[in-house]
Amino acid sequence: MSSTYLRDADNGYSSGRVYMRDQNPAFDQPEALITELEHGHETLLFASGMGAATAVFQGLRPGDHVLAPKVMYWSLRNWLMGFATSWGLDVELIDMTDPSAVQAAIRTGSTKLVWIETPANPLWTITDIAATAEIAHTAGALLAVDSTAATPVLTQPLDLGADLVMHSATKYLNGHSDLTAGSVTTRADNEHWQRVRAVRAQGGGTLGSMESWLLLRGMRTLYLRVRAASASAQRVAEHFHGHELIAEVLYPGLPSSAGHEAAKRQMSGGFGGMLSLRVAGGEQAAIAVAANTKLWKRATSLGGVESLIEHRASIEGVGSPVPPDLLRLSVGIENVDDLIADLEQALRA
Repeated sequence: MSSTYLRDADNGYSSGRVYMRDQNPAFDQPEALITELEHGHETLLFASGMGAATAVFQGLRPGDHVLAPKVMYWSLRNWLMGFATSWGLDVELIDMTDPSAVQAAIRTGSTKLVWIETPANPLWTITDIAATAEIAHTAGALLAVDSTAATPVLTQPLDLGADLVMHSATKYLNGHSDLTAGSVTTRADNEHWQRVRAVRAQGGGTLGSMESWLLLRGMRTLYLRVRAASASAQRVAEHFHGHELIAEVLYPGLPSSAGHEAAKRQMSGGFGGMLSLRVAGGEQAAIAVAANTKLWKRATSLGGVESLIEHRASIEGVGSPVPPDLLRLSVGIENVDDLIADLEQALRA
């Protein structure tokens, strides 16, 4: 828990540590574990997923062109279109599910970073990581992947050609909804990575010692939790697909999903614990369904052991691309038959 470290008699630091902000020994184990899970070179922990994601962009230079998806985590989208553009980044939002759209938008020599999220919150669309990596690298750009929903249990983006993989570790990596944390893992050391390291060291957005331990504790059950949630989400999606009170089920594990084939190529062992339901009765019906659930908890966030339900458009507000009839579901580890029964009674209520 120490915030500072002793100098040696010769005024050096034989421990290799000077100050807790960037050299906390509590980081060593969780960073090493995430690096191993992602087959990467090195991982940095941050105080939140937003801290991790924004550090990747702050490692760029004003004037750099960036491609990001139209459908993505709403807070990061707002940051990109607000702070990042005012800071001087040239941010362009495109349809990342279409490789031809990426190819058309990328600028050789000017595009420095392509950012993708797959599956993408909250429509759970899929971007082909390998195909996008090839396009990015041909143009001289880095590819970064927000793999929060997939986790390293289901996808290893670095093995598919990505340069960086980011997690909101608040979600599945922790798995218990009792901390905020983020991580970025790199495939190789380079100039951009050194700037990301400097952003963390100088910006101060680092994790505390207790949170680092909690994250490590949570990752001990990562494979059990993610596999259980994925299997249950598949069951929930299949049950409500074609349901008379559901207009559409958004889940990459359904063969009818537009991204199903790409998901099969890059996801192994399941399609994740996140799905969305579009309620046939529209916005007010969707809100009423969430209000009538008993086992599903009405709360923001995802990836914990408890199942959460949320009317997402209400959270994102004006300008959100989320349909107003959409409910976002984070499937936990409760009995899946109970989860389905609870949704059924809420729909009929």
